[in-house]
Amino acid sequence: MKKLHIAVAAAATAVAVIAAGPALASGSHAGGHDELAVGKPGGKGANARIVKITMKETEDGKMLFQPAKLQVRQGETLRLQFTNAGQNAHEFVMDESKTLAEHKEVMQKFPEMEHDDPNAIRLEPGAKGEIVWTFSKAGNFEFACLIPGHYEAGMHGPLVVMK
Repeated sequence: MKKLHIAVAAAATAVAVIAAGPALASGSHAGGHDELAVGKPGGKGANARIVKITMKETEDGKMLFQPAKLQVRQGETLRLQFTNAGQNAHEFVMDESKTLAEHKEVMQKFPEMEHDDPNAIRLEPGAKGEIVWTFSKAGNFEFACLIPGHYEAGMHGPLVVMK
């Protein structure tokens, strides 16, 4: 009976953390995904500057994004076009550093957690994807791959939104 209680408690904890996962990935906000600290989704047909981002690993075991940092102007809309040129699945999540750190902790416990957040994308090796994003708020943010071990291998960078 004791094993059953432990299993039920573990399952309840897993459900609670998974349910909180998308909220952690997208920051704290009310009213859905309309606007996050880092901005809001841009329209698919938006006139946007295109930025190509490659996700990959290096022969010495590092994991990285190219470019390694992003700088945009407040109010600018970007069409972020991703290519996973690596041998592993990678993700790109952009938000406040504190929120990314919280989400990273959850990902350590649940590495296969799926996301459906407008500020994130996960790609298998060889896959391509896109995020259209309007950076409506100035500030210092971060982007990262939060799959366990990837952040530590160097897969993160600064995202500066200038006034």
